[in-house]
Amino acid sequence: MAGRQGRRAEMKQIANENSRQITFSKRRSSIYKKASELVTLCGAEVGLVGASPAGKPFCFAHPSIEAVANRFLDRNPQPIDRPRAVVESYHQVQSNELNQQHEELSNQIEAEKAHGKVLAQLTGGKSDVGWWEAPIEELNREELLQMKGRMEELQRSLLKSIDQQTRGEASASLQGQNLEK
Repeated sequence: MAGRQGRRAEMKQIANENSRQITFSKRRSSIYKKASELVTLCGAEVGLVGASPAGKPFCFAHPSIEAVANRFLDRNPQPIDRPRAVVESYHQVQSNELNQQHEELSNQIEAEKAHGKVLAQLTGGKSDVGWWEAPIEELNREELLQMKGRMEELQRSLLKSIDQQTRGEASASLQGQNLEK
């Protein structure tokens, strides 16, 4: 914490679209959680309405968006059944969290599909081309680290096979010497 005292990150739009979507999803989840806490702890009426960077609408409201809008616009709201409203709020939060998880998983699937397309382009669409033949200059850091790990595993496997064959040859020559005596 000592490194961040008195400093705040510059607030500007995130350039990378995937990073921006992930940040949006995480922060939206935090807003939902805080709104739910306001409802549960303070009995507040809360309404949030927005749209994701992808244009998908989202909303959180307790007891309902209409009731909050009417209160905001100073109209006569209907009386609220508090216990029922708390249960509905809990269900709304659970539904929102599930929707968020679904959206995050959908984004991950899309990212993996895009990654697969990039890999297919790198290998020229040839399925018989090995991972070691991908152009190294076009790989990102994570992909390079994965390739390094695979190469290290290959090296260990090769050394093990060489060692086993060397031991096998040595024992066969020893057996041959014993037979000659």
